[in-house]
Amino acid sequence: MATDPTPPAAAPRYSLPPARLPAEDILFCVDVDLEASAEMKSAAPAPSPGSASTASPPPPQPGPGPRPAVRRMDAVRQALLLFVHSKLTMCPDHRFAFASIGETVSMVKKDFSSDVGSAMEAIHSLSASESRYATADLTQLFKIAYHEGKIAESQGRLLRVVLVYCRSSTKPHHQWPVKPKNFTLDIIYLHDKPTADNCPQKVYDALVDALEHVSQYEGYILETGQGLARVLFRLMCILLSHPLQRAIQDDLDIPKQVAKKTLALEAAQNEDGTLVSSQQ
Repeated sequence: MATDPTPPAAAPRYSLPPARLPAEDILFCVDVDLEASAEMKSAAPAPSPGSASTASPPPPQPGPGPRPAVRRMDAVRQALLLFVHSKLTMCPDHRFAFASIGETVSMVKKDFSSDVGSAMEAIHSLSASESRYATADLTQLFKIAYHEGKIAESQGRLLRVVLVYCRSSTKPHHQWPVKPKNFTLDIIYLHDKPTADNCPQKVYDALVDALEHVSQYEGYILETGQGLARVLFRLMCILLSHPLQRAIQDDLDIPKQVAKKTLALEAAQNEDGTLVSSQQ
């Protein structure tokens, strides 16, 4: 009597056990060179669709007067506050410390803390110098980070350094030997447009070399020469990402351009014969 063949064994079900990412100790280092006091641009409001008219424009209304100029350092302080509040909303266990760089690095708030009040006090104390610095030595920054990285690692935490650099001609340098990497370096580079008197590309290349020399995990270097505060805020929001959850920077495709995304969606849906309006 024939018997039914033995059913094949079910494949083992794959499951990914939950794991908690290590909380971060984040050391901000802000450039306080004279160039940090450069004036930012004010974005002009875009005209609304259909606003074109042959009628005479209405007479100007009296207002409170021109707004005070926004300096780079003002925008940096606002961006740091945005980052700290957003990061603590994600996880209240993250901690922050603050430093500044002139010719070399000085600590502003040495002890890492998740206290918002102490972070705000340190951020508001940052101010641009009234003189230019001839050099920018990152050696002390890397020395501090290496020491703090070992402490963070012993506590099951992750150290990250975020450098905000503002000089368009002064290339940073360091004398840091090749050592085991134990911290991640992110850089935001705010610079002027290239001219005959500056060399932001050479500065950028030096920053890239420094990042690759010391960064343990995927570090981002983000730059802008547009002089718009909202662009700085957007770059700072990208750095909210945890180093262990990042795509490599070459594959980074955020933030999306909303207009381009809308046009692509319309084109794709029009191919299916579906009429789509962008005014939704």
